Amino acid sequence: MTIKRAVSFVLLLIIMVSCLALPADCATFTVNENLTASTVYLLNMDTDTVVVDINSDKKVYPASTTKIMTYIVTVDQVEDIKGTKVKIKQEVLDKLIGTDSSTAGLQYFVDEEVTVYDLLVALMVKSGNDAAMVLADYIGNGSIQKFVDLMNEKAEDLGCTNTHFMNPHGLHNEDHYTTAQDLALMSRYALTLPDFNEITNTTTAYLSVDKEKNYPLITTNYLIDETRGGDFYYPYAKGIKTGTTDEAGYCLVSTASHNGYTYMAVVLGSPCVDKNGREIETNGAMQDTIKLYDWAFENLELKSVIDEQTPVCEIPIEFAWNQDKLLLIPQGSFSAILPKDVESTSIDIVTSIPESIPAPVEEGSVIGTATISYANQELTTVDLIASETVERSTILYYMDYAKRILKSRGMIAAVCVVVFLLIIYIILTIAYNKKKSRNRRMKDKKRRKRKSGGSSSR
Repeated sequence: MTIKRAVSFVLLLIIMVSCLALPADCATFTVNENLTASTVYLLNMDTDTVVVDINSDKKVYPASTTKIMTYIVTVDQVEDIKGTKVKIKQEVLDKLIGTDSSTAGLQYFVDEEVTVYDLLVALMVKSGNDAAMVLADYIGNGSIQKFVDLMNEKAEDLGCTNTHFMNPHGLHNEDHYTTAQDLALMSRYALTLPDFNEITNTTTAYLSVDKEKNYPLITTNYLIDETRGGDFYYPYAKGIKTGTTDEAGYCLVSTASHNGYTYMAVVLGSPCVDKNGREIETNGAMQDTIKLYDWAFENLELKSVIDEQTPVCEIPIEFAWNQDKLLLIPQGSFSAILPKDVESTSIDIVTSIPESIPAPVEEGSVIGTATISYANQELTTVDLIASETVERSTILYYMDYAKRILKSRGMIAAVCVVVFLLIIYIILTIAYNKKKSRNRRMKDKKRRKRKSGGSSSR
């Protein structure tokens, strides 16, 4: 395994483990904004909490957000992206003829060699479909399909269960689809890869092989472009990727950081053509993204929900001298992204503990769990542990043991048998005594008769 692949494998494990460590199910909220997108996924990256979820598991067309996976596969497969050069072949560019593709000017560099790094800049900044094809052809050793197969394999490795790629650029295909959730998984992984954050946050770059050939690469993401973004410029935004086709609509994956909070927004399916097929010039995905970020920064904050030193409940404890209750505390503190105006009384804590526990109990022993919810949505489940060590009273233990023996079914059965035998014994004794008494009376009667007969003969 190469060093880069080994690093990628470790990063993948980190992403998967972090997903497994998510605080139970997340709390999603209603955004009181007029959104145009059909699919929205807003994730607080500090706590791995999904705060807005609108059809995030619905299969949609991703358009050029596909290039996030193209970047991932390229970096996974190429050892040295800055030192590796690729020859621009006309036959590869010709495959885009008639597709009305966004390009990065590679037609001006045919037969020239360009670094993989520069091709990635052309791919992510200018959204060049030509760069996607050149990279796919190079990594697939002349086969675009081999590269696409790698894209699908990587998607599966990342846990993207509703994603299937048919090309490396995102031009429309009925069998080329993903979901907002899956795009978020890809994007989070991509953010751990070399140069991804830098490249996707670049607004202006130049594709060049010598001083005479410089082709400008201008970002398609107005959220990060202070010079050309106009009303769409959002000072807290970074990256990641735009996408637009008639079928997919306006799409945007981005992040934003402000006042110590970082969010990722995946906004897909904002219409780019009206019912009459006319182009809608206003990019609804960018508008929606700004609304989502503003709403999150203004209305949500990280709140302490449960503290590890604060007792949650108490439980009856047996065999402890002069103590009949034990306080239970959470194994750890828990905080959650919640509306700023949420009161502590709005947080529901439902415990699951035994009716009682026997001593001895060690401090820190897990006794039960507490499920924490807000607005009927489960936030997390925490373990409840003993707040102190409680020793067992030997006297109380054996007294209870004797009591349980006396109350046991075996003892009750034994007593019943003894009572039954005793009753039988009494009955038999009475019967025996009656018989004995009757026999005695009969003997006495016979004796009296004999005596009576003897007297008359004299």
